[in-house]
Amino acid sequence: MFSKILIANRGEIAVRIIRACKEMGVATVAVYSEADKNALHVALADQSYCIGGAEASESYLNENQIISAAVLAGAQAIHPGYGFLSENAHFARLCRKNGLVFIGPDPDSMERLSDKATLKELIRSTGLTVIPGTKAVSSVEEAKLAAGRIGYPVMLKACAGGGGRGIRLIRGEEEVEDAYLQATSEAVSAFGDGSVYLEKYIFPARHVELQILADEHGNAVCLGDRDCSLQRRNQKLLEETPSPAVNDEQRRKIMALSVDAVKKIGYVGAGTLEFLLDPKGNFWFMEMNVRLQVEHCVTEMLTGVDLVKWQIRIAAGIPLNFTQRDIRMQGSAIECRINAGSCGTLKMLHVPGGPSVRFDTCLLEGTAVSPYYDSLLGKLIVFAKTREETLRKMRASLCELVIAGISTNIEEQLRIVEDERFASGHYDLTFMGNR
Repeated sequence: MFSKILIANRGEIAVRIIRACKEMGVATVAVYSEADKNALHVALADQSYCIGGAEASESYLNENQIISAAVLAGAQAIHPGYGFLSENAHFARLCRKNGLVFIGPDPDSMERLSDKATLKELIRSTGLTVIPGTKAVSSVEEAKLAAGRIGYPVMLKACAGGGGRGIRLIRGEEEVEDAYLQATSEAVSAFGDGSVYLEKYIFPARHVELQILADEHGNAVCLGDRDCSLQRRNQKLLEETPSPAVNDEQRRKIMALSVDAVKKIGYVGAGTLEFLLDPKGNFWFMEMNVRLQVEHCVTEMLTGVDLVKWQIRIAAGIPLNFTQRDIRMQGSAIECRINAGSCGTLKMLHVPGGPSVRFDTCLLEGTAVSPYYDSLLGKLIVFAKTREETLRKMRASLCELVIAGISTNIEEQLRIVEDERFASGHYDLTFMGNR
């Protein structure tokens, strides 16, 4: 096991990883930008290093500065969290070159699986049903020809990255050129890679994902499904597990297929297979995230399995000490992402409490919310024995949560969980008017 880990991230996920490390008896090293010098993750870590200016490109994306900090601190491994360098094969190789363990999949596997169009070909061979689509298209004309073969409407998506960026819905040929130019430009800006591909638009649909853990000894388990259909402009707002749209038989089948697929492609680490679920109950594979998901917390609340600790153990070569039969998924968990609507200084923070109520955050009174990074302030997660009870608990917790000094989406989240459509479980990707 590692004795010291550097966390190459910030915000709530950096705090989450530091807490897991402390519980495991592992020393931690924080890195921070000039804008984050007073951040909670800096205060909690055993050591901390400033690695650059406020812009992410000068700090949290500065590979050489992060590696230098890890070497100087005597860390054996680097945990990238999510976002930033978490799916960067070049950074993973740089870690290895400097004698550091990257807590995630190996660079070759990451590179092979990060191209979504190529990944689909690989997944198709495992027996999962893949959404019809193309490999990367290199021009507007090629995109038009491909869309014509697939049949409108289609989705144009960035081959690299995630988080809903570089995605456009195309309903007819007249929309292809503008969509192509916008998507490629956004992909270059977000990921440094403007390549895009096309896939059939499945509608109406729900976004359902499967959480996987796999070790280097050939063991793999699925920790159930998460429903991520509450989205605005392809950005997730709320997640729950298990999905109210999936029955027990469907769940057993797709979990078994997902475990089998992960074993066949030789994946090691924590990963998520993402699907669209159509009204007939068909699962259509979309993509795989080769990192920790923002919404991993609901799975932890439902199963009792600490995903961050197991990421670290797997990276250290420790085999899973449980099997699929040991996974218990009884009850219901819901997560609301609490986002900032403005910048400013936090004047007051009151966090709800009680049994099975969790608020993952980096906030402290006096925290300055800057414009440089993601707007996520924290994640409110609740668990109960039934979905109905979980909804009541979430409503009560949202009413109790106070974040003063900046605007947030707390009231919007309260409206969502009070909405009869959401309460009934009969919702899909159109709930927030995405399409």
